[in-house]
Amino acid sequence: MRFVFVTLPHWALGCLMLAGVAISFANVVARYAFGSALFWAEEVLVFIAIWGVFIGMVAAAYQRAHLSMDLFSGRIPARLKPALNAAIVAVMLACCVFMFAQSWKVVLLFFQGGVVSVSAGVPKWIPHAALPFGFALTAVAVLVRLRFYLTDKD
Repeated sequence: MRFVFVTLPHWALGCLMLAGVAISFANVVARYAFGSALFWAEEVLVFIAIWGVFIGMVAAAYQRAHLSMDLFSGRIPARLKPALNAAIVAVMLACCVFMFAQSWKVVLLFFQGGVVSVSAGVPKWIPHAALPFGFALTAVAVLVRLRFYLTDKD
């Protein structure tokens, strides 16, 4: 499972980063060597960044490496930790399900409407699909690692 939820996302993030660097480099060369920038580059870089965030979210959830506030949780007695961990999992899963449902509606609207981005002409459902994709896989990653989330042990 680590391959699916950590290795593949890291490879995808690396590929996205390389693509972003290549587009940025090509844009700089086009601008300064040929006097004409790639008009679509900035928009595509934003789409790459969006996908990067939501792919990275999956790996962070699997590893339980997401941001957390431990100011109070560090002081909670050990006997209450399982209840706190269960509450964290419940809230995380509820947020993932809610965000998946809402973002899926937006993706469907963009898909059905045939809306495309202004500069690059990319169908808008493609960058917006990063959200339901990321939230669905994050929920699956949390469920796969439920024991780790509840007990803090692998």
